[in-house]
Amino acid sequence: MPVNVYECMFLLDTAKVAGDVPAAAEKLHRILTKHQAEILASRPWDERRLAYPIGPHKKGLYYLTYFRVDGKKIRDIESDFKLNETILRTLILRVHPKLEETMLALARDENALALQAATAEASENGEGGEKVEEARPRRGRRSEAADKG
Repeated sequence: MPVNVYECMFLLDTAKVAGDVPAAAEKLHRILTKHQAEILASRPWDERRLAYPIGPHKKGLYYLTYFRVDGKKIRDIESDFKLNETILRTLILRVHPKLEETMLALARDENALALQAATAEASENGEGGEKVEEARPRRGRRSEAADKG
């Protein structure tokens, strides 16, 4: 198989990371280098409350990594990630060759998350344009046609 660029988003246990993100990152990098992966970009993405609990965990640290490796080794890398107690979830995606440079530039930009958060906050406050009304009624609401008929 050819050598491809992969994006990996980790969800790390905040209790086990306990503020020592560089040590946790080193463990992740050791697993990747064990399988001859070249790490292209790696950084913490965001720490947030989970939409649903994963076991007893209600918070997690999202950690983003881009690496280049032979596609045959992905299965072994995933197996090693499953054995690591710090990692709650992992998602590995192959990056299309046309998007590699753009994705890596965004991953290396420390302000990318701040820009995303500012944009989301502006849209919540109504500063990012007009809010579009939903096309269908929400659950539990009767439609206007039912009110008239």
